[in-house]
Amino acid sequence: MTGLREMTIQLRTDGIQHLYEQIYDYIKEEIRTGKLLAGERLPSTRFLAEYLQVARSTVDYAYGQLLSEGYIEARPCRGYFVCSVEDLVQLDGSGGFFARGKEAGGFRDGSGENFPEGNGEEVWNPGRAREGNGEEGRNPGRAREGNGEEGQNRGNAMEDRGFRVDFSPYDIDMSGFPFSVWKKITKNILSYANSDLFAKGEAQGDWELRRTISRYLHSSRGVDCRPEQIIVGAGNDYLLMLLEKILGRHVHIAMENPTYKRSYRIFRSFAYHITTVEMDEAGMRADRLEQSQVTAAYVMPSHQFPTGTVMPIGRRMELLKWADSRPDRYLIEDDYDSEFRFRGKPIPALQASDGHGKVIYMGTFSKAIAPAIRVSFMVLPEVLLERYRENCSFYSCTVSRIDQSILNEFIRDGYFERHLNKMRKIYRAKHDMLLACLQQLRGGFAVSGENAGLHLLLTARGKVTEEELVARALEKKVRVYGLSESMVEDAAGSATVLVGFGGLTEEKIREGAALLREAWGEFC
Repeated sequence: MTGLREMTIQLRTDGIQHLYEQIYDYIKEEIRTGKLLAGERLPSTRFLAEYLQVARSTVDYAYGQLLSEGYIEARPCRGYFVCSVEDLVQLDGSGGFFARGKEAGGFRDGSGENFPEGNGEEVWNPGRAREGNGEEGRNPGRAREGNGEEGQNRGNAMEDRGFRVDFSPYDIDMSGFPFSVWKKITKNILSYANSDLFAKGEAQGDWELRRTISRYLHSSRGVDCRPEQIIVGAGNDYLLMLLEKILGRHVHIAMENPTYKRSYRIFRSFAYHITTVEMDEAGMRADRLEQSQVTAAYVMPSHQFPTGTVMPIGRRMELLKWADSRPDRYLIEDDYDSEFRFRGKPIPALQASDGHGKVIYMGTFSKAIAPAIRVSFMVLPEVLLERYRENCSFYSCTVSRIDQSILNEFIRDGYFERHLNKMRKIYRAKHDMLLACLQQLRGGFAVSGENAGLHLLLTARGKVTEEELVARALEKKVRVYGLSESMVEDAAGSATVLVGFGGLTEEKIREGAALLREAWGEFC
C-alpha cells in the first residue's frame, strides 16, 4: 500500500461548476487513469479543505459521492483509501451525474436542500421504481395512509387485518400525489384530443413518450439510448414476458439470493434454468457466474432488493467484463427505486457504463408516481432491438395512449421532477424518524440498507431466530417482514427482518417503533 499524497487541484471560481464537483471529477479521473493507485491513501477532508482553501463540507460532499460509488473506501481511524477498480468507464459529461439548469441558484439534492456554492442551478433527477401486486411485490397496488379519508380508510384496513402498525417494505405514500395536476392534464388532453389519440398506436409505445423517457434517463441516470430502443408496457411483468420472446427459451439465468421473488417466479414460469449466485458486501459475485455457465444475470445494482446493497463501480465493471466475454451474454438491470437515496447522490445506472450493448435496462413509474400508473419501460441493446423487430413487433402496446399522453406531459413539463423533490423530503423525514426511534435497539440489532430505498434491515446480534422476532412483533400487533421471504434457496444466516416506512405516517412510525422496543427489548 502506498502512502498519503498531496493533491494539487486547480479549482475554477467562475461558477460554471461547483467546487465539490471539481474535486470529485479530479479524484475520479485520477483513479480511472491509474494515477491514484489501489490502496493509496487520500488526504483527510480537513487537510484537503485547508490546502484548497474551501469549506470542509465541500470536500466531505465530494468524498461522500466517491465513497457511495465505490471509488474509495473509508477505514475506521485510518482515513480514505482508493479502491481496486479496473476498466472504468467515465460517463459523458452531457448526461452524467449532474443535470444543469439555466437559472441561478444553489444545488438541490434529493432532500431538496440548497447548497449555496457555485452559480448554476443543478437539479438531481434520478431514475424510476418498480411495481408488483401482492405481498411479494416491492410496490403492491394498495397505497398507504395519507391525509383525510384515504388515510383513515387505510388505517381501518390495517386494523381489520389485526395490525396496529404494518412496516411493509412495499407500500408508498400517496398523500403527496399531485391529484389536481394530474386531473388538469387529463382534462386538457381529453378536451383537445383528436381521433388520432383513440387510434391504435405504435407497438413500442408512443414516440413522444419514448423520446421524453430517453431524455429523462440520459440526464438523470446516465442511460445512453435512442427512443427507438425503448419499449413501453403495462408493468414489468409484461416486459419480462416480452423479453423471453426476445432472448428465446431455455435461457440459463443467474439471480441473487435473496432477490425480488416476483421476478424469480416469472422467470421460473418460463423454460428458464435459474441459478442462484451468492452475494457479498458488493452484490452478486461475478466470479460465480463463470462457474455456473449462465448466459444472463438479473441484477439490481443501484439498490438491491431486499438487502439494500449498492453495487460499487468495481463490481459493476466485473459484471460488464463477464458479459463482454461472450456474444450471447446479457445483464438485466432492474432499476426499481434509485430516486430515493438519502446519503450521497444516486449512482448512474449500470447501462451508463455499458459500451458494448450488454445491458437490458428496466424501470417503472409505479413507485415514483403511483401504483395504478402501471407504466414501465425497457431499453434494449441494438442487437436485441433487431430481434424484437423480427419476432415481437406484432405485439400491441399494453398501455392506453391516453395514459401515455398524460404521463408524457407530466414528465415533460416538470411536474414529475417537482413531485419527486417533494416525495424525497417526505420520505427522508420518515427515514430519519424511524432511525431515531430505533436507536434504543442498536445494542441488540445491527441496522443496514438505510442509505436508500423505503425500508431498512434489522439483524439481531444475539441468539434469536427470524421467526421469533416476527412472532414477538405480532404479539404487539406489529408486522415486520423476514428476510427469508425473499430467499430463493434457504441460506444459513443471522435473524434479519425488513422494516419499511414509506406508507406509514410519522405517528404510526413512532407507535410501531415503541411497540418493537417492547417486543424485542430483552434482545438488546
